[in-house]
Amino acid sequence: MAHDRGDQRKARGFNVPSVIEPFGAFSCAAWQPPGWVLHVSGHVCKDVNGETVGKGNMEAQTRKALESIRDVLAYAGGTMDDIAKVTLFGTDVSELMTIHDVRGEFFKPPYPASSLVQVARLIDPDWLIEIEAVVVIPEDRATVQAPPD
Repeated sequence: MAHDRGDQRKARGFNVPSVIEPFGAFSCAAWQPPGWVLHVSGHVCKDVNGETVGKGNMEAQTRKALESIRDVLAYAGGTMDDIAKVTLFGTDVSELMTIHDVRGEFFKPPYPASSLVQVARLIDPDWLIEIEAVVVIPEDRATVQAPPD
């Protein structure tokens, strides 16, 4: 069966008819397009000064982690559309719908592949979520920048 691969320059998520369709802002799988693969370390709810944002608030913490990932991608020449896979580590999966609502602000179809893992706690007990990503940035947009002085 032929599949429409769409824009070859960005990760393309898809679902499979014989597998239950994900209910949130993610896909069963995602094609990795040609480009530079960037592995983004886990980001949490810390601002640039190291202060925790949204203490006790999953929505605020998820938004801050995704904003940080967005900023890393912008620095490297990428966008949230370049994300092929995200992994989320959360301390309370009962907040799943809140997490999905915030993800919907940052991702649009076709969604990246995704995993959510419940953990007992993160390094700082005030943190509720940590998010990491695998990103493929097209070579013509990828930048390699030295850290600021």
